[in-house]
Amino acid sequence: MTISILTLFPSMFAGPFDYSIVRRAQEKGIATINLVNIRDFATDKYKSVDDHPYGGGVGMVMRVDVIDRALESQKSKVKSQKSKTILLDPRGKTFTQKKAREFSQLDHLILVCGHYEGVDERVHEIVDESISIGDYVLTGGEIPAMVITDSVVRLLPGVLKKESAKLLESFTQHHMLEHPQYTRPEVYKGMTVPAVLKSGNHKRIEEWRKKTTTVRKDRASLRRRSG
Repeated sequence: MTISILTLFPSMFAGPFDYSIVRRAQEKGIATINLVNIRDFATDKYKSVDDHPYGGGVGMVMRVDVIDRALESQKSKVKSQKSKTILLDPRGKTFTQKKAREFSQLDHLILVCGHYEGVDERVHEIVDESISIGDYVLTGGEIPAMVITDSVVRLLPGVLKKESAKLLESFTQHHMLEHPQYTRPEVYKGMTVPAVLKSGNHKRIEEWRKKTTTVRKDRASLRRRSG
């Protein structure tokens, strides 16, 4: 899989993608991550990527023509029908584990990181979808791009040592959260490991795990209010 990230700050991604699962995926050739500097597609001598908004307003807006040229440069590199272009935008659909699984089936995922006061509205017409990672304000789309890349890459076949681990994770089933986990020491500051986990009785342990698996509270309360 190829993930192309269009950004004004490629160096921001050096640390997060140089460790752990994302690094292993790249070393194994399972995932290729292209960091594309949007500024390289500016045409004036100042390498301008933004401009004042029509009608006035605070801040600068990223230009549609510059972003479009950057997009086209990446679309031409991976010829596949299984490709998607995503704008990281606070107005987009909320990113979920289901969406991560959907993206992991692609051959090419292109992520566009907005910045400043956002992007020209016409950018929404040249991308396939807009995604948000939550209802809060960030400086730009770089951190959301890191989040999405991490969650998608770990789902690619051959990345995790135990493929079965993906089936037992939080959010794999609706909005269920994984059961509590314990390790040594057995007793710490008066806090103990549940006896059932030390019993060796696998049936009882499985029952306990099912019983202690929870639904994310905000989702559960939302369903109660709406239903």
